[in-house]
Amino acid sequence: MLGRVRILVATLWAGSLWTIGFVVAPTLFGTLSDRVLAGNIAGSLFRVEAWLSIACALILLALLQWAPGALEPKRRRLLGALVLSMLVCALVSHFGITPLMSELKAQAPSGIMDDAMRSRFGMLHAVSTLVFGVQSLLAGVLIWKQR
Repeated sequence: MLGRVRILVATLWAGSLWTIGFVVAPTLFGTLSDRVLAGNIAGSLFRVEAWLSIACALILLALLQWAPGALEPKRRRLLGALVLSMLVCALVSHFGITPLMSELKAQAPSGIMDDAMRSRFGMLHAVSTLVFGVQSLLAGVLIWKQR
């Protein structure tokens, strides 16, 4: 029973990451002519995703702790390491990179940044995208290694 719950939570987590990151956000930027609006909506969705990631990680870590006999120790350690790595990605992005990006946006309330701000924002966005990509790849491995 707990094994099925573990798979369900891992699938919810991976699916939400992939849907928001690779379907919804690109669709927003491809559909809306106002890039600032698209960015604000995407940012809101990624904030929700960060909290969902934290919740899923905590649930999965608890499930791995509560049912140690359900998995061989090597697989349990691997799943735990994957979950912790994904959690670190979410924490670094949400509490490290996102506040820096928000600070830059707050300094340009009309959405117009000077070249230096735009360059820094672009660098932070690239790092955030890389972290999200790593988290998304780890999610695939997490799903693959469930059984």
